[in-house]
Amino acid sequence: MKRDSRLSVALHVLLHMAQRDTPMTSEEMAACAGTNPVVIRRTFAGLRKAGIVASTKGHGGGWRLGRALSSISLAQVQEALDETIIALGKAEEMPGCLVEQAVNAALDDAVDEARALLVRRLAAISLASVFGSIDTSKIPLAKDHHHA
Repeated sequence: MKRDSRLSVALHVLLHMAQRDTPMTSEEMAACAGTNPVVIRRTFAGLRKAGIVASTKGHGGGWRLGRALSSISLAQVQEALDETIIALGKAEEMPGCLVEQAVNAALDDAVDEARALLVRRLAAISLASVFGSIDTSKIPLAKDHHHA
């Protein structure tokens, strides 16, 4: 199963943005994350709506953090992306089958419990704490940062 990486990409780029005093273009952000600028714009639209980032158009414009890293939790980023963080496929071939219904109900309960635990854990982690764990002296500035 392919893991949806939008949360990882968003967190990665947000932390690069924290290194900068000036806005970043979608192209610069894409280079940091090894993706396409269109993916960045699509991913960051929800973050803008949530006030996590802001964007300005025109010369000198781009994306910047909308508030302090300490006031942004990983759960807020995940919620702004409207991303399912735990998904488990269920059988739906025989919806009238009582056995299939029982299996699906058990899976639903387990996934709901796991999702609630993960959201609580993500809510306790701020972007500032993640940023603080990075030795920024060993990484290039975001404008120069390109993954191989």
